[in-house]
Amino acid sequence: MTTPGFRPTHVVPGDGMPAWQAPDPGRPTVPLDALLPVQLLERRGDWGHVLCSNGWSAWVDGRLLIAVPQNPPLTGPPDATADPRPLLAVAEQTLARYRAAVEELATGSLDRETFAARTRGMRLGVVVDGESVWLYDGEQGRWVYGEGVHQSTYATDEGPRAEPRDVGHAPTQVVTPDGP
Repeated sequence: MTTPGFRPTHVVPGDGMPAWQAPDPGRPTVPLDALLPVQLLERRGDWGHVLCSNGWSAWVDGRLLIAVPQNPPLTGPPDATADPRPLLAVAEQTLARYRAAVEELATGSLDRETFAARTRGMRLGVVVDGESVWLYDGEQGRWVYGEGVHQSTYATDEGPRAEPRDVGHAPTQVVTPDGP
């Protein structure tokens, strides 16, 4: 459940990140999951105090957080994920599978090792803020932002490519007074 008033300002890097109870390296706590949306509450030098969507907070190395634009503009035509319903259905199914595994773990019918194996690789990300929604598309390895039925990609798991993708036009060139 998302904390009321939660508005993500950053995303945890793709490898996750360590977290601390206080801005003190001697007080570690549970690390934050990869691509978790967080709200940066405070900065103290390199330390960042973040609020997670579930209300949990921690201190992290603020330099490693990935900034999320507020209400990213929907530029150009909507991409292949224009309809949020398929991603919302996947999120519901993933959450139901995770909830079932937690229930079995809590009742003792599932041991910790089997729980870890059953939930390994599950990844879910949904933040709803009024008409705005951020959905994680695990199949495509990206976050999409949308308002209603129009969505666009705003973050991906992939780094920059050495070779440009074929986008139907020539790659961007640097132009100087002497030519390209």
